[in-house]
Amino acid sequence: MYRVSGSKHIGLAYEVYSEQEIKGILDKLWTEHHQATHICYSWRLGWEKKHYRINDDGEPSGTAGKPIYGQIQSFDLTNVLIAVIRYYGGTKLGTSGLIDAYKTSSKLAIENAGIKDVPIMDHYTISFDYAIMPQVMKLLKEMNFEKIAAPFGEKAEVEFLLPMNSTKILLEKLEEWEVKYIHHGRR
Repeated sequence: MYRVSGSKHIGLAYEVYSEQEIKGILDKLWTEHHQATHICYSWRLGWEKKHYRINDDGEPSGTAGKPIYGQIQSFDLTNVLIAVIRYYGGTKLGTSGLIDAYKTSSKLAIENAGIKDVPIMDHYTISFDYAIMPQVMKLLKEMNFEKIAAPFGEKAEVEFLLPMNSTKILLEKLEEWEVKYIHHGRR
């Protein structure tokens, strides 16, 4: 928490992977802090770091969401939501005061939350004959895959995440085994 001229600024950092998840968090924050004056935020998603949003929630344009996003950029973060909850303390902070308060609150939120290095993951679904399941599963385990789903059907199917640096080896083996795959993207 950061206090300035009677106003309280509570900065919170969340690891997020979708806009739907972000909306849920923001809705919950408004429920928990219904007496707050503002809940300003910024988020960035995806390994390419191109999908982002900035929100001043009624504060003068560029005084809240932009400094929050500036901290996301400074720490080179992605898949993150930074929200700053403001309880007005009766004294106007002015443009520079607001920018400083939101920047400082965001920086403290990031530092308190800690930064977690997460490898970029490729998202795949593969479909293959049950006869080669032992080889496929052995390879995936060796590559530190993260299983999402494995429904049973006429053919074996596995949906998973795989560290991007293992993708080339996987694709070579899948081609060798004539296994069909769908690449859903990266995250």
